[in-house]
Amino acid sequence: MLKGRSQAFLEMASEEAAVSMMNYYTPTTPHLRHQPVYIQYSHHRELKTDDLPNQARAQAALQAVDAEQSANQVTESAISADGGVHPDQGSVLRVIVENLFCPVTLETLHQIFSRFGFVVKIITFTKNNQFQALLQYADPGNAFHAKMALDGQNIYSTCCTLRVDFSRLTSLKVKYNNDKSRDFTRFDLPSGNGQPFLEPSMPPAYGTQNIIFPSYSGSVGFVPAVGFAQGAVPVVPGALGSPAVITPAPSGHMTVPAATGVPGNSVLLVSNLNPEAITPDGLFILFGVYGDVHRVKIMFKKKENALVQMADANQAQLAINYLNGQRLYGRILRATFSKHRTVQLPCEGQEGQELTKDYSNSPLHRFKKPGSKSYQNIFPPCDTLHLANIPPSVTVDYLKNLFASAGSTVKAFRFLPKDSKMALIRLACVEEALHALIELHNYDLGDNHHLRVSFSRCSM
Repeated sequence: MLKGRSQAFLEMASEEAAVSMMNYYTPTTPHLRHQPVYIQYSHHRELKTDDLPNQARAQAALQAVDAEQSANQVTESAISADGGVHPDQGSVLRVIVENLFCPVTLETLHQIFSRFGFVVKIITFTKNNQFQALLQYADPGNAFHAKMALDGQNIYSTCCTLRVDFSRLTSLKVKYNNDKSRDFTRFDLPSGNGQPFLEPSMPPAYGTQNIIFPSYSGSVGFVPAVGFAQGAVPVVPGALGSPAVITPAPSGHMTVPAATGVPGNSVLLVSNLNPEAITPDGLFILFGVYGDVHRVKIMFKKKENALVQMADANQAQLAINYLNGQRLYGRILRATFSKHRTVQLPCEGQEGQELTKDYSNSPLHRFKKPGSKSYQNIFPPCDTLHLANIPPSVTVDYLKNLFASAGSTVKAFRFLPKDSKMALIRLACVEEALHALIELHNYDLGDNHHLRVSFSRCSM
């Protein structure tokens, strides 16, 4: 245990056991005494201690984590048995803000709810003299955890109480991006006044203009928490610049530090990459699913880190929402905003210049045309890929063998019934799908056809 730092080292019996533990807790963050516990690998190879009392306390802590996980599973099962909403049901939430004595905006709700997962759409309105919102997550599980954690919480101390419930709607339709509604996957939508939508803004009372709120990804290098337990509830900037406090409405009090500011940067820092497998072209293809990549730089002296410059901050945020935490070439990819505002190109003849590439004029950009259909086909990484631009001469067996040669295990395949130029292919896991997309997007199939690969809306 590191005294006063809320950190600890844990040595497993073997490296395999450590890997197994990381794999188990990566998708599901453990909680200890209602606090999320973030786990990552240490640089230390061995721990030396003869302090038996501390070892006993560590064993008790591990047992408490197991008990907490079991309790959470029992609670969710009980909710489902009582006819409540299970994490597999409903991704749309209805939010009512009671005791509205401080301004609450669409951006306020986006910042709070984004900490539980990627918020796809928000619509705000006033009904029965109450400020309300409909909010859609990409994943129903995120909606479940947000509801369980935020229902009854106060945005500010003693006011602006959140009442969160599941909506009967299965999806939201957003026509305009403005201060009343927002589709965070469609940055091409108009604002409704004949002008193109630029970036979200907040009232001057919040002291911050033209900002984009990122989803919470935990401390740098750590696995994101699924939800917030006691003492780990999200925060928004308080009115007149003062820190906001989120408290349970009936009783208790939870104080959290104020937000440290939100970058509106188009450059991403991508870390924990596999230097033996990753290339600038690979990062260009992968991040290009969620925006137009202009430049990529893999660090010469630390090749597990890279900078990826997107076309704008909106696309950068989208890439973080979807790719941070994904497993790529055996490692958990980490993506966050960089302190750099641009990726500098190397001088001619500079050592390692092949690790930096400029893709500004690449013909492979998916979003270069305003109003492109690509904006409507942005989906989270999954085990099923959507294939397009397939020539008539290409057969099912050819495509199966092509993906198998790239190291994929093909589980299912079918051409779309209304268009034989498109198909769906399901692989063994999401990581295989990521690898296949990097390897085979723009693959030359002959007859002047290059394969287009993207993530599918749904699994087969």
